[in-house]
Parts: sequence; C-alpha cells; structure tokens
Amino acid sequence: MADADVLVIGAGLAGLVMGHYLNRAGLHPLLVDRAPALGHSWRSRWNSLRLFTPARHNRLADLLFPGDPEAYPGKDAVADYLQDFARHQSLTPATGTAITDLHGRLGAFTATTATGRQLRARSVVVATGAFGTPFLPDWAARDGRGPRQLHAKNYRTPASVPGQEVLAVGGGNTGVQIALELAATGKRVHLSTGRPRRHLPQRLGGKDMFWWLTRTGAMSAPAGSVPGKWLRAHDPIIGTDRAALTGVNIRTRPRATGLQGGIVGFADGTRYTPEVIVWATGYRHADRWIRIPAALDPTGVLHAPEGVSPVAGLYTIGRSWQRNRGSALLGFVSTDAAPLAQTILTALAKAP
Repeated sequence: MADADVLVIGAGLAGLVMGHYLNRAGLHPLLVDRAPALGHSWRSRWNSLRLFTPARHNRLADLLFPGDPEAYPGKDAVADYLQDFARHQSLTPATGTAITDLHGRLGAFTATTATGRQLRARSVVVATGAFGTPFLPDWAARDGRGPRQLHAKNYRTPASVPGQEVLAVGGGNTGVQIALELAATGKRVHLSTGRPRRHLPQRLGGKDMFWWLTRTGAMSAPAGSVPGKWLRAHDPIIGTDRAALTGVNIRTRPRATGLQGGIVGFADGTRYTPEVIVWATGYRHADRWIRIPAALDPTGVLHAPEGVSPVAGLYTIGRSWQRNRGSALLGFVSTDAAPLAQTILTALAKAP
C-alpha cells in the first residue's frame, strides 16, 4: 500500500507550494526534505543577501509576504515566510529525510532514505530546487599551490575571505553582489564574467523592474518562445549598474580559462594572481539517485520538459527555466505548480 498519492522530494519554496496545490486537488502528498528544518538553505546563504524582487512579488499561492510590499526581503525573512506558509497550509514536511534512491513506475514508486526506510507513492515530484551541487570548472581544483577557493554557497561575510586580492568568478546577480560587498571593505576585487550582461535599474518610472517584466509578459514567456529565448540568453543584472562596479574599484575581467601556479588566465590572454577565488558559478542538478531508465539525460539530470518526465508519474518543479523565467523564483513558481497538480490528478485517475 502506498504511503502517499504523491511523494514530493524537497520542501523548499517549490515543494511547499506543490504540496498546497496537490492538497487542493484532493490528493494526499507526503513532503520530505534532507535539510534539518524548513528554510535551512536560505538561512545558510551569505548574511547580506536580499532578494531583487520586492515583497509584493514574493508570494506562494494566496499568502502575502509580510511587511512593506516595496521592501526587498533578506534571506532570514524568506526562511521565516516558508515556515509561515507551511503552517498556514497545514503542511508538515518530514525534514532530515534524505532520499538516496528512487525507482518504480506510475502507481508504484519506491524511495529509499539515507536511513534505509522505504517510502511508497503512486507518483513523485522532484522539488530539490535550483541550488543543487555547486559548480566549478574542471580546472579549478587541479592546482594545489593556488589561492584559497570557495564557492558562493560557502561565502557568508567579507571576513570569511582573507587577504586583499580577490577574484570573483561569475557575472550574474550573485557574483556582482558579492564583488560589491567585498570591494566596499577595501579589498581589491577583480570580477570575471563569461559574457557581457545587460544591467537594468531596480526601478524605472516609479515602478520596480519586476512590475515591468510581469506587465510586459517577460516573466511568463515560455522558454521556447522568441522572447523567452532572448531573455534566457541575455539574462540581465537587476539593480546594479556598471558605474557601481567601477565606482568601488572593481576591475572587470573576461572569462577565466585556467589556473596554474597560483595564476589565473583569462580569455584575452591577461593573467592575475589572487589570494582568494570566490566562485559564483552557480549550481548543477545531481539526479543520479533517480534509478529509473529513461528518466535522466546523458549528463545525469532529470529530463522533464515543463515539469513532466517521459517516465509516467514522475515530475519536477522549481527548476530554472522549467517553463519560463519565473519557474525558480518565489513569486512566480505558483503558476507552474497549479497546473502541474491538475496534470498529476488526471494521470493518477487513469493509473492502475
């Protein structure tokens, strides 16, 4: 007998809102998460982190984010909100429950936990989030004599970065925010970016940029559409202009290409010897614990266009660009979760 209609693996923002819509559809979900408490991944991020979406755009289902709707919440406020949402929706995820193996088929999936317990469900939603395994280029760890290296996942404050010569690698919002914070303490920061990124102001014409992106349909444009492809290829930096980088003595560099003898080489042939490298190079999904033929692509990542796997009964939610730019964001993931719950309900109605 199944423990649940739907096993939701991951109880972050995507897993929680998925659980809510599954409940509304009349299904019985079981939510599990490897973290010791709800919101743990948010509380573990760097201290000064703030969302670049204002509170009015940060909501799951019908629960408004508390406080000033124009404020930009910090990481702990997000963690508190996730806990509040779980209470508000009477969701009780089993935290401290890591899934190490998943196999089965529609109507008969079995997930094994790190302690050996087996959980059975008729369907499964993988909601392990956008922050999986920290990514570093292959050459990052090859030089044993090089500078100290840490991924943004392990960065907390400038005090955690010793020395004065720092290379931040990654031109997205995370890399820019960390570079600015380090430079503000007097460190000499070099920021390596792989490609030019457009910088957009946080506010335009008295409105937050996300008001414009939502109103114009950019946030909901399908990933495969012309505007969706453009936005994905040119994903802009929001809230920090180029002048802010040069104004605090940040030197921008092209793509870093190698590390040898403590010296970093760049695509333009220049070199630099940092004391510390901060990798703001994002994350990769590590899905090989899913041991179901045809579920994974050749790189070991769950293949699930728009959240629906070719393996009947297996789904995903909360992944970057799953359907559109908002798929992994707090204020927009609900628009993926609601229809996915109905898709699951329909599939289970036909299942044995």
